[in-house]
Amino acid sequence: MARLEVTETFQGITFPGHLHTQESLRYGTNFKFQDSDILIVTYPKSGTTWMQEVVTLVSCRGNPVKAQTQPNWARAPWLEQYYCPDVLKATQGPRVLTTHLPYKLLAPALQGSKAKVIYVARNPKDVVVSYYYFHKMAKFLNDPGTFSEFLSAFLEGTVYYGSWFDHVKGWTSNALNIDNFLYITYEEMWEDLCGSMEKVSRFLQCPLLEDELNSAQKSCTFDSMRENCMVNYTLIPQEIMDHSKGKFMRKGQIGDWINTFSQEQSRNFDVVYASKMEDSMLKFVWETNKV
Repeated sequence: MARLEVTETFQGITFPGHLHTQESLRYGTNFKFQDSDILIVTYPKSGTTWMQEVVTLVSCRGNPVKAQTQPNWARAPWLEQYYCPDVLKATQGPRVLTTHLPYKLLAPALQGSKAKVIYVARNPKDVVVSYYYFHKMAKFLNDPGTFSEFLSAFLEGTVYYGSWFDHVKGWTSNALNIDNFLYITYEEMWEDLCGSMEKVSRFLQCPLLEDELNSAQKSCTFDSMRENCMVNYTLIPQEIMDHSKGKFMRKGQIGDWINTFSQEQSRNFDVVYASKMEDSMLKFVWETNKV
């Protein structure tokens, strides 16, 4: 199923047709959650792959075999993507799922469920830069144009998967409507991976012994994941993801946006951010001194 040039529009939001159909999007929004499910929720390029790896390693008590032998999209499939039903048919034990869907589309399906929801957020300046470079290598995403053009579309919420602002505010402002909800940031994971993994393990009611935590942490470092073909998407054929144009796991740093944004773009972004986030208590780390 190539459909590299197809865009699907669903509930006013656009999705890449290579991975999504109207049927798969309806399946996702009407998904039958089980109380034992673990759902990883992110806006694209916000730490999705990282949290998939953390949940895998925590669930396996630090044993890296599954993370090194099974692609992340098979062990934590996106429920709105077309292949999800087939993956789940072959899944044994508690299911780990991933989604980029906004809260408003999943709220009915989650109502009354005790599924554990982990929401990962990342500062949006780093998100838009990472997303821009991903568009340059992923042939199933539309041409991003110049960074200035892509930045404007991002701020307007017309990129694939819709508005970052609506996504992060939708999920976090409705946290109390979800029985089991954990909010964590990409920056928190980057600055304290061990503490973040302990936080996730407590939430999943899967406390790790010290040696299990050390093993899990070793497999979840950015360098380890970048070299793991089950995580870095090098298994995806060149005609779908052009690896000559960049790495899926590019830098993974905090504050790399400063190397792409002009000062004027940064100021304009700050104005839009202040306006759209004035009703939100969320705080983000935009730069770090950690090397």
